[in-house]
Amino acid sequence: MSRISGKETNVGGTEEQLQRESIAAEQLQRKRERDLKELLVWFQQNDKLPKEIEPLLLRRFYQCMFGDLAETQNLIEVNYALRNKHPHLFIKRDPLDADSKRTFDYAFFSNILPLPGITPDKCKVSLYCFREFEATKMHHTEDTRAFFMVSDCRFVMPDDAKNPDVLSEGEVQIFDMKGTTMRHISRLTISTLRAYIKFLQLAYPVRLRAIHMINCPSYLDRIVSVVKPFISEEVFKLIRFHTVSIETLYEFVPREMLPEEYGGNAGSLETLRTQTQKSLVDHRDYLMDPEHWVVEKPEKRNGNSWRFFK
Repeated sequence: MSRISGKETNVGGTEEQLQRESIAAEQLQRKRERDLKELLVWFQQNDKLPKEIEPLLLRRFYQCMFGDLAETQNLIEVNYALRNKHPHLFIKRDPLDADSKRTFDYAFFSNILPLPGITPDKCKVSLYCFREFEATKMHHTEDTRAFFMVSDCRFVMPDDAKNPDVLSEGEVQIFDMKGTTMRHISRLTISTLRAYIKFLQLAYPVRLRAIHMINCPSYLDRIVSVVKPFISEEVFKLIRFHTVSIETLYEFVPREMLPEEYGGNAGSLETLRTQTQKSLVDHRDYLMDPEHWVVEKPEKRNGNSWRFFK
């Protein structure tokens, strides 16, 4: 089952149809509760996984695979296998250490901002942009580690404060290319870029619906030529380049959801950044707790060294 961009649909109808749908929804809810209990037991007994998982994160994995237990289990195992293959990105981290402070204060992904609320089609929107444009302040691996800290923090928080029980059904990412130069691209670490894209394509617990690139520079084709070899065709089709005006972004993302600097009503970038950093500090123990991330596997299984990915 593909986990990129797929979407379930709902069909309205007569009162009788609505009643049948209500009964079906109740049955689906009961099935979901049974499945999540079964998944939790499976998780706790699986020696390929950490000891603990937050209930909301488990629910995201399940929803991402549309309630298919086997597919959910596979996604979870791939997620933690990749995390433990790249501990410098996913496990050895601290939102208050010097590297993280430098990233959030200055560097490449200094504004990594989940925006408030969800779109009418139940997507969560995140914005990534520079705070400073000096390429020498970019540290790609540390910035990528910060991105995943923000993501992991967000995945155990409600997507919409007004409707905390509602989970988003997809992820929309906005990358503001303003200030991007080839000097920034030259500072990319290929191994980090490969791990980042592989995780998004194979292991992310939400479905990517769209990627919007705004304020694209005139040399966009040169930037694309660097990253495209690492991106699957399926994901590349989700990317929309806004080369003329930010106005075209409003056709896809409600304007009111965006920060004030982008013509929206979601508050200033600085306010959103402060809220994001506070969430990271509040979840610091969780982000650094090995029982939520580290797979303590034996060195040998059935007499052979075990690896999820060769």
